[in-house]
Amino acid sequence: MTAVEDFTTLLARTPVSTDEALALFDSLDPVSVDEMIGQWWGSEFPTGHPMDGLLAATGWAGKRFDSADEVHPLLFWNADRSDVFAVDPALVPMNLPLPDAARKPWLHKVITLGRPVMGTTKYTARLRMTEYRGVSSATMIYDARPINDVFHRVDATTLLGCMDLRDSAPYFFVLRR
Repeated sequence: MTAVEDFTTLLARTPVSTDEALALFDSLDPVSVDEMIGQWWGSEFPTGHPMDGLLAATGWAGKRFDSADEVHPLLFWNADRSDVFAVDPALVPMNLPLPDAARKPWLHKVITLGRPVMGTTKYTARLRMTEYRGVSSATMIYDARPINDVFHRVDATTLLGCMDLRDSAPYFFVLRR
């Protein structure tokens, strides 16, 4: 099977194990910073990670890379899903134990109500080439969090992202143009 076939197969049967997701990630080609420029729509790639289900419940839309130094890492849908807005990652609580009940659509309402406080027009991340698991690829580095999102290419319009967060298992997500 090709890496794209592996991706399609695993995505269809998620959740998969972290080891399976890492093996898939490692089989994919790296991405250059220039290839990242533009708007990307996001979705989850469940692996049993404690964050699984949270991005979908919050109304996460994706990421926007205007240049290597101008990145909006967290875009969320507005209330009626007609537009997106950027959220400052420094204002997003991380590592909070959330029950499965939190992974519900009401969480999106909380995010949209919090837009006046959490929303930002400032860029809060940047792109650099870094080495992760022995391969140099485009990596989004958060300004205010110890998080690096590393990207590998599934195909011309799809990326598999791997969030490398200190003291946490890798968290996977998909970006599409």
